[in-house]
Amino acid sequence: MKWALWLLVLFSVAVAVTLAARYNSGYVLVVAQPYRLELSLNLMAVLLLALFFLTYFIVRLAVITLRLPAEVKEFRSRRRREKARSAMLDGLKAFFEGRYAKAEKSSAAALELKESPVISAISALTAARSAHELGKYIRRDEFIAMAESNAPKEITARLMTQAELLLDEHRPEEALKILQSLHTAETRQHAAALRLELKAQRQLKNWDAVLSLLPQLEQLDATDITRMKQLRRQAHVENLKSRTLNPQALQEYWQNTSSTDKRDSKVAAVAARAYSLMGDCATARQIIEESLDSQWDSELAELYAQCLGDDAIRQIERAETWLRAHPNDASLLLALGRLCVQRELWGKAQNYLEASLSVEPGYPAHLALAKLNEKLDRPELAKDHYGKGLELALRRLDAQEQA
Repeated sequence: MKWALWLLVLFSVAVAVTLAARYNSGYVLVVAQPYRLELSLNLMAVLLLALFFLTYFIVRLAVITLRLPAEVKEFRSRRRREKARSAMLDGLKAFFEGRYAKAEKSSAAALELKESPVISAISALTAARSAHELGKYIRRDEFIAMAESNAPKEITARLMTQAELLLDEHRPEEALKILQSLHTAETRQHAAALRLELKAQRQLKNWDAVLSLLPQLEQLDATDITRMKQLRRQAHVENLKSRTLNPQALQEYWQNTSSTDKRDSKVAAVAARAYSLMGDCATARQIIEESLDSQWDSELAELYAQCLGDDAIRQIERAETWLRAHPNDASLLLALGRLCVQRELWGKAQNYLEASLSVEPGYPAHLALAKLNEKLDRPELAKDHYGKGLELALRRLDAQEQA
């Protein structure tokens, strides 16, 4: 419809011009002594129109000719930019597909084109990661150096990549130095950098540093709660183990541990074992009791009878109160049986140990019953429990090896 209207307008103009020319009797006289030139007005209009178009064409041709070198340069630059971007994308695609050799080749090709600093940085770091995956560490370091020289302002991406790859290579000291320089360059906290620093400190077994980093990550919501709890537990456990042979250091560390962490059953178990090794059974029992009162843990309940003091009757009474809430806990029944053996309550000891076996057969209960029957001069029963306990222990070892 639109073209039809334009065609109609064009025909109308043509008819109007034709009619105007037909009934136009005017003329133009051009005098240039000694010459006189007389032209019809219609011809003069046509000549002026032709002159206008000719002049316009010449001017346009001159402008295009003058701009041609700049346009050729811009065309070549655009082609190079498109080629660099295409090579960069090919490298990224190949990297995420796990085709690291192709990723390195494509990224290196994009890097050679020396396009924008951002493209150069991405290409160099993609090539570095690809070389790292291929085990070409020298080549990886060369690409990282290229990223620094071609894109000096892209500091964060380069340092984060370098630190991550060094940690993957188990070089935490060098990674920490790089992360420290990143903290200097960054004015705000960087959650991913803190996670890398946490990984480096774990590799170095600097558990105190791990504990100091966790609150920072918690403020940034950079790690889920379950993961935070596991890391805090691991740090406390390793710190307690390292202080087992140093009573003063162990005491100071445990006093400075928060009440929430003290009630963690895994942390409490390690602390109780450490105090037991030092012969401080009273503190070991207190740690276990406070933790079990807060949160029940069968493995921790079994430890309750491993460090026996002079107040075994009180321990039995305390354990029996737990038994009312957890009547089918095999570990608690085993602990009660051992406590009764210590106080020479043979009948109760046998009942508790047999009850533990009825809930969950295990070699510790069989071993305890074997020793009890030896004390009661029942060699056949003792031999039977020794055999059953050994059989269960061997089964457990086989299962662990197969796993």
